[in-house]
Amino acid sequence: MALITLGLNHKTAPIGIRERLTFGPDIIVAALRSLSEQPGIDEAVILSTCNRTELYCAHTRSSREDICAWLGGFLGLEEETISPFLYSHQDQECVRHLLKVASGLDSMVLGEPQILGQVKQAFQTANDVSSTGKFLGRLFQHTFSVAKQVRTDTAIGHSPVSVAFAAVSLARQIFSDLSQQTALLIGAGETIELAARHLHQHGIGRIIVANRTLEKAHQLAGQFDGFAIGLTEIPNHLAEADIVISSTASPLPVVGKGTVESALKKRKHQPIFMVDIAVPRDIESEVSELSDVYLYTVDDLQEVIQENLRSRQEAAEQAVEIVDLHVDEFMGWLRSLDAVGMIQDYRRQAERMRDDVLERALKQMQSGKSPEESLRFLAHTLTNKLLHTPSTQIRQAGFEGQSELLDAANTLFQISDKSTQ
Repeated sequence: MALITLGLNHKTAPIGIRERLTFGPDIIVAALRSLSEQPGIDEAVILSTCNRTELYCAHTRSSREDICAWLGGFLGLEEETISPFLYSHQDQECVRHLLKVASGLDSMVLGEPQILGQVKQAFQTANDVSSTGKFLGRLFQHTFSVAKQVRTDTAIGHSPVSVAFAAVSLARQIFSDLSQQTALLIGAGETIELAARHLHQHGIGRIIVANRTLEKAHQLAGQFDGFAIGLTEIPNHLAEADIVISSTASPLPVVGKGTVESALKKRKHQPIFMVDIAVPRDIESEVSELSDVYLYTVDDLQEVIQENLRSRQEAAEQAVEIVDLHVDEFMGWLRSLDAVGMIQDYRRQAERMRDDVLERALKQMQSGKSPEESLRFLAHTLTNKLLHTPSTQIRQAGFEGQSELLDAANTLFQISDKSTQ
């Protein structure tokens, strides 16, 4: 069994490509079932966030090209369109990549904690549809343990930097006093909750939460004395917002250029600061063409984020050491599976020899030979049978001068000078 991951992220692909290669809640189950049914693929997990889409597979006979072909076919995209933006990792490098991703070492925001929850959710979804098994199950559980150790043993998560924090930091640069501002938050997931928390901590005047499910909007808004609305009510309230931060899983934009134009007229062209964290984008890209709108995407936040990373660099180096150590540990487990099979085969072979010699010894006793004589026959014959093949191979290795095989035999059978004295 081999491991492979195929994917793209914020480093290898612009947002225009990333938003075309996403697996939303409406298609993720079908995608997992389809991927795990491909020839040679035994297990599969799909991780799809605003900054990355990655396919993790345990396989017996698949390749980068095979999985790329499936990816393009499932999403209706030409391979030539997506292939230049894709990376792949096999076996040990696949393990190392996943450990780094879950530990926040491969994120746009170094050390950000949200990715671990997203990795856990990706695994849970795959587990629920039975597209995981012994290999990916062990790999992902190992990953969760390592990511937790990185959080505990290093300072990588101590500085409050994330995409949400970067968005709020930018808002504070534009509006020096947030107490006079109203923020419209679109969505109710972890990123929006984190943005709401940062805004609240910095004294935002008012928060409006818009979500497709009104109950979730109420739950989030209630934590910060906010006001909840449905997505369809956004046009009625957008004019109230000085700050808009959006992060939903919608496959289509939820805020259009016309809606923003109408809001600006009601505001008498008082500026609106908008941050679109979603992939695919929640806010039509044409909105950036409007005067009095400052629209930022996740890619635009990169410069803001970089300013908050210096304190995490040393911690990241420590985290990489932890990751490398546990990559070796997992690969050791993976290699041991071959040894387990060999041990089982060897034991079955020895048991067949035992049963054969035992049956012959019992027949000797039934024919009148003494128990002592039959036992001696059993011990002598079984010992000869068990030692015949190893002895023959060791003798041949000595004849051919295969010193490495002789050393291996010495280690395997724990032969020492004391045993011959």
